Formats: sequence, structure tokens, C-alpha cells
Amino acid sequence: MEFADVVKARHSYRGFLPKAVDEKTLKEIFELASWAPSNCNIQPWHVHVLSGDACNRMREKMKAAAMKDPSGNPDFPWQGKFSGDYRERQICSALGLWEHQGVTREDKEKRAWSWMRNFEFFDAPHIAFIFVTDEFPEIVRLAGDTGMYAQTLMLALENAGLGSCPQTSVSCYPDLVREELGIESRFKLMMGLSFGYVDHADSANNLRTDRAALEQSTTFHS
Repeated sequence: MEFADVVKARHSYRGFLPKAVDEKTLKEIFELASWAPSNCNIQPWHVHVLSGDACNRMREKMKAAAMKDPSGNPDFPWQGKFSGDYRERQICSALGLWEHQGVTREDKEKRAWSWMRNFEFFDAPHIAFIFVTDEFPEIVRLAGDTGMYAQTLMLALENAGLGSCPQTSVSCYPDLVREELGIESRFKLMMGLSFGYVDHADSANNLRTDRAALEQSTTFHS
């Protein structure tokens, strides 16, 4: 595909096939993603990729943790509250997903099921956890670097015929992830990224969110 096609084709997939990506392809994709830009080329991301039994164990432990403690203890707490146009976009995205999943606003049980799908990694055979260390006080810059890395990774996955879903939801349980993977506490979990071969039979994957008009976000000066 042309670059523009890859960018527009990428979106958040929420249903994957059990088929695993081979190790050679995985390494090629993550090597390509490592070329993402970062402030002063510090490359602050530390990535742990789980497949097979490691992914399945984490999936089961994450589900249990989310059921026991829905709020968790994220390294980077946030309220998730938006207003104005941002709130409207958030609501439209949620309602669009529910529609494709057969969820109604009144059905609390099905809404809970939809939320728990996050911690099942949408059945993906792989998940990547992206960490940064606590030695950097400039968290906003780190967030920018991590975002650029994650976007490059998602485009590399799309270009390889794979789907992905960026997930800050799984970052609510950093202690669980660190303990399971033997990671030191100085590494702080910023986000997760579920990925794999897309299950096109899953109607959740039919969701396409729109984008605001260019003039709402971009001003040109001359």
C-alpha cells in the first residue's frame, strides 16, 4: 500500500484470530518501529512483547485484577474526563463501538462485558507493554516520544497485514505486569498494544470513527 493508504487503513481493531505472528516477522516489525523519532534521540521506550503462554497468563491475571479492582493503580493516573468537542467525540466513539458489539446503554451487564474485553486483549495472541523509566522528570515529553513510537509501531503492523489496538486501560495494573515479567519498579507502564491477525467476522472491527475537519485542529500562517 501507499503510505497514505496505510495511515487511513489503520484503526483500533477489537477482535483477533488465535493465529500467532511468526518470530521473524515480529522482530522485523519491532525493529522498524524503533526508527521512531524522540527528543534528542533518547529513545526512552522499553517494550515487552508477550506471545503464547506468556500472553495467555497475563490475559487471565489481568481479567481477574480488573474484576477485583476496576480502578487499579496506574503509574500515571488520569480522570478520563473530557468536555466540549472532546467529550462529544468520546461519546460517539463509545456508542459506535457498543452498536457494533450489540450493546445498549441500558444493559449494564453487556456494557461491563464490553469493558472487560480490554483485559482479554480482544483475544489477540500478542500484546506489547510500553514502559519508560522514572529517571526522566519530563513526563510530557516522554509521552510524546512514546506516542510517536506507538504510532510508528501500529503503522508497521498495518503495513505487515496485521491489526492493533492501543490500550491505556491495561496500564491500570502496572504492578501486576512488573511482577509477572520480573521488571524493576523504576520502569513505569505507559500503555499496552494488543495486536495480531484481524478477525473480520467480529463486528466490532467494523467500527470506523471519523475525524474532525482540518480547520478545527490546524491553523496555517503565512
